Amino acid sequence: MPLAQQLTGHEKDLGGGFLVRRLLPAARQRSVGPFIFFDHFGPAEELPGVNHDVRPHPHIGLATVTYLFDGAMMHRDSLGSAQLIEPGAVNWMTAGRGIVHSERRPAHLRETRFVNHGLQLWTALPLAHEEAEPSFSHTPARAIPEVSVGDGRARVMVGEAFGARSPVPALSPTVYLDLWIPAGGHMELPPLEAEMALYPVESAIEVDGEPLPERQMGVLAPGLPATLFAPTGARVALVGGAPLDAPRHMWWNFVSSRKERILQASADWEAMRMGTVPGDDEEFIPLPPARFTPPEPLS
Repeated sequence: MPLAQQLTGHEKDLGGGFLVRRLLPAARQRSVGPFIFFDHFGPAEELPGVNHDVRPHPHIGLATVTYLFDGAMMHRDSLGSAQLIEPGAVNWMTAGRGIVHSERRPAHLRETRFVNHGLQLWTALPLAHEEAEPSFSHTPARAIPEVSVGDGRARVMVGEAFGARSPVPALSPTVYLDLWIPAGGHMELPPLEAEMALYPVESAIEVDGEPLPERQMGVLAPGLPATLFAPTGARVALVGGAPLDAPRHMWWNFVSSRKERILQASADWEAMRMGTVPGDDEEFIPLPPARFTPPEPLS
């Protein structure tokens, strides 16, 4: 079977009625390659006076990967980065030993009606880089390679596929593609990495004849090629890579192979020892009321 399993995900309100569909982590699938967190937000209409801003908050041990189909966000972080995020660009933030960032509605759109739609993913950093220096990388849309594949197109956002390599600086074997297949079109998908999953963002597809509904994740059987078919045309995200190099603990915005590191990061944030965001330091997201109780790690 080409699909090892399908994940339906669940909706989560991030505040103010801003809903996301969360696919990873799931009870039956904690990770796919290095990807340990997969949120699909929108299409969400942003209206003047409605505040869906994400206030400053911390991360350790992971990299955030932000990709927009529509809309815009303003990223700021404790390194001093200030970057407008727009459709087609890839924004990769390596938290390493610790970073603080915010994502807000851009100032020039405060009184404008627009639609936000995109994916917010996290990858676990390799053990050797869990405590690396934090960094932020913005790769504009024009620098992301796009190639013809079968009847459709593929944007190689992270990693290497179909003879194209992304300039995004991933720290472990990782693949992240934005696929477009026209109505009635096919695409042959080789086993690009040891672990891979498909997520139809717009419209259902078939994987070797097996239906994969819109907004459900299909985890592919390892090592096997697959044929994708889009009866009405579809946009599909593909994620994958090498398996995690060790089990991970994940609590709130923190990821680590060590329980005590998450406890330390929690204490550091509560004591405001993780830094602030220049130009956005008047408010922050506090620790959740229910504190970290070490569960079984992701594996």
